[in-house]
Amino acid sequence: MPKREAIVIGSGVAGMASAIRLAIKGFSVSIFEKNTYPGGKLSSVEKDGYRFDAGPSLFTKPHYLEDLFRDAGEPLEDYFTYSSVPLSCRYFFENGKTVNAWTHPDLYEEELFSQLGEPKGALSNYLQKSEKLYKGVGHIFLNHSLHQASTWFQSAVPKAMRAVSFQHLFGNLHQYNQRKFVTPEAIQIFNRYATYNGSDPYQTPAMMSMIPHLELNEGTYYPSGGMISITNALYRLAEKKGVRFFFNHPVEAILSDKKRVTGIVSNGKNIPADLVVSNADVYFTYERLLKMPLKAKDILKQERSCSGVIFYWGVKESFPELHLHNIFFSKEYKEEFEHIFKKKKLYHDPTVYVNITSKLDPSHAPAGKENWFVLINAPSNPELDWNTSVQTLKKQVLEKLSRLLQKDITALIETEMVLDPAGIETKTGSYMGSLYGTSSNSPFAAFLRHPNFSRKFSNLYFCGGSVHPGGGIPLCFKSAEIVEKSITQVYGS
Repeated sequence: MPKREAIVIGSGVAGMASAIRLAIKGFSVSIFEKNTYPGGKLSSVEKDGYRFDAGPSLFTKPHYLEDLFRDAGEPLEDYFTYSSVPLSCRYFFENGKTVNAWTHPDLYEEELFSQLGEPKGALSNYLQKSEKLYKGVGHIFLNHSLHQASTWFQSAVPKAMRAVSFQHLFGNLHQYNQRKFVTPEAIQIFNRYATYNGSDPYQTPAMMSMIPHLELNEGTYYPSGGMISITNALYRLAEKKGVRFFFNHPVEAILSDKKRVTGIVSNGKNIPADLVVSNADVYFTYERLLKMPLKAKDILKQERSCSGVIFYWGVKESFPELHLHNIFFSKEYKEEFEHIFKKKKLYHDPTVYVNITSKLDPSHAPAGKENWFVLINAPSNPELDWNTSVQTLKKQVLEKLSRLLQKDITALIETEMVLDPAGIETKTGSYMGSLYGTSSNSPFAAFLRHPNFSRKFSNLYFCGGSVHPGGGIPLCFKSAEIVEKSITQVYGS
């Protein structure tokens, strides 16, 4: 009996993970990718001897990757290695204070006390509650579809709900953090975790207080060779399992007949399939591929996540005071988020994230130099004049970094590349350049996020950052698992 044909649209992390999982279940799988390379946002760029991870830069929950390779019957170490990073981030404040966020809770607790005067016990209490919330609610949220009745009849659900308080659902993250910490710097540090899914700490529910558990209790890691190593490992594993890749093959349409999809159109050719998994942005999937503008418009009722402006700078000097992950905070954090989400404008004093992989991988920059990946949160606003706005932003960022590091950074940049929200949309297919699909600025955002299956077509599925459970590498791996479970329920193994 011939294998069933499965087509995956897009070779992002979730697309490749879904393809691998379907291949080991016995499907014949093809991935159609508009770019000439795999990985989606998780790609890399090189220029003048500098190498940069182009997109996501934080690696947590490595066991999700281990689970995939174990399920595929392949030893992860043959494809991919990683190491723990004891310092998750170095924070710089406008008042001159600096905080090292150690992944060892006792060290971090001492750091917050010595550098900020934060009372001892505040961090350990916070992380205990974060862990309890994650292991309760997070287990349901990450491992199951929230859009199937069977999820809510599991025995674990009542216990998980007991971990949730009224303030988790109806208080925002900033209000929650104000109750847990006394210093404005500590509050700002833990407010920042809202940005991990492209949200606003002054709007997103306090449920997001579970995110620090992943980074501080479970640890931060670095893939040998950089984040692109994750993409390379998935690509090799997919090929090993028989997945066929068609690069430079944009999908123009998803074909359907009544309540089933029948295949796709790519480069003008009809390609039949028994089922289709879209790793493309769910808005574009409906608007462009399914030609369902009303459904696409309905998706836009949910607020988009923030986007970003990225400067890739080759810096001809080494900065010992910087680490792998660095944050230079704005002075008025609330005003910054009001600009991003309400005014849809860039803020004049932005928070600046600087990732330097050459700290751990010296080959990523010439000797004595550093590769700076500089990310600034930005609104997903297609009407903004990005060319002019980016030039203004660049001056503001350089002034801020030069002032806080007490060195003229402008004079040290010897190579540059820039990616703005418009470019992110073009390169990765993320509508309006939003990095995480929809934001989580509502208590009901998780339930409103698009499910991993189609309610109209019985054999159409969705994975990736624009659908449940959300954006970020760990959640993309989980979306692939949920897709596999949904398909197995219909087709069997």
